[in-house]
Amino acid sequence: MTQHFAIIGAGIAGITCARTLVQAGHRVTVFEKSRGLGGRMSTRSTPFGSFDHGAQYFTVRDPRFAQAIETAPGVCKPWSANAVRVLDAMGRVVEAALPHREPHWVAKPGMNALVKAWAQPLSAQVQLGSQVQRISRDALYKHQWQLHTAGEENTQQVFGGFDGVLLAIPPLQAQALLRDSNLAPAISKQIDAVQVAPCWTLMVAFPHAAQPITLGPQWNAARSNHHRVAWLARESSKPGRNQLERWTIQASAAWSQEHLEDAPERVQAKLLKAFSEITGIRATPAHADVHRWRYAKTLQPLGHSHVWDNKLGIGVCGDWCLGHRVEDGFVSGLELSLAVAKSR
Repeated sequence: MTQHFAIIGAGIAGITCARTLVQAGHRVTVFEKSRGLGGRMSTRSTPFGSFDHGAQYFTVRDPRFAQAIETAPGVCKPWSANAVRVLDAMGRVVEAALPHREPHWVAKPGMNALVKAWAQPLSAQVQLGSQVQRISRDALYKHQWQLHTAGEENTQQVFGGFDGVLLAIPPLQAQALLRDSNLAPAISKQIDAVQVAPCWTLMVAFPHAAQPITLGPQWNAARSNHHRVAWLARESSKPGRNQLERWTIQASAAWSQEHLEDAPERVQAKLLKAFSEITGIRATPAHADVHRWRYAKTLQPLGHSHVWDNKLGIGVCGDWCLGHRVEDGFVSGLELSLAVAKSR
């Protein structure tokens, strides 16, 4: 029997869950508080080119993920990060290459392209700029659910007639929504053990340099032991990108937590200084901006791919259930949708 599911969150977990349920013959409506798809697989567009300011790349280990990627031909390309290096706090190379080199993949023209491709058949069922504030029983049909949302300029709407509600959002946001809705205390309690760290991200562009002429180091990506910076990537080295010199710099989890509530201008200045120390690039960028991810790296995962309460019709999924990799989000969304389809 065809049923109608509300899915909260349009990252890779939410869209994977949605498309699988549709393939199983069900109806879905996806609610996303942002103006675009992708979650942490987001891409920031600027006059100087794009930045993958969330997930930088992904790996493919699960055959189901490999098969799903083939449904979006031409979107995903291997990225040669030019021997990803490990740096010490002063930017010196201390390890020429990471010990385990599995292929790095990116979507083009930006990381959000994969989620957008998968969501294309669902476009009529996606509500962007729509933040779910509360879940309650449907006023007319007591066995179904309705969602209370707020849009731009705080416009309020109520959507009803859902046979189940699936939360594909960060753990603390899922807990808050369940708590505010007086729902599923058992699910909320399971999420208690999950720990997720924040991440400040810096994006810089140097329009007077374009490949093959580059500034600074000859490597294109690096893991760093600098106390402020954990990762750096030359965006222009990725396939399908503008060749203008651009870098994405992601702060360490500890430093991001310590400076979580700092003013963006202060964070930008500190990360710019660290960037110059690591790369030797002293030029002032023509473009610099920062983004704060409150929920970025999973420190303590849930330990299983999803939670589904069939009697209640409430479920949760996300990369944080298994880890923090892009593929973890896919597997979590897939396995929740399979569990829902099997039980209904």
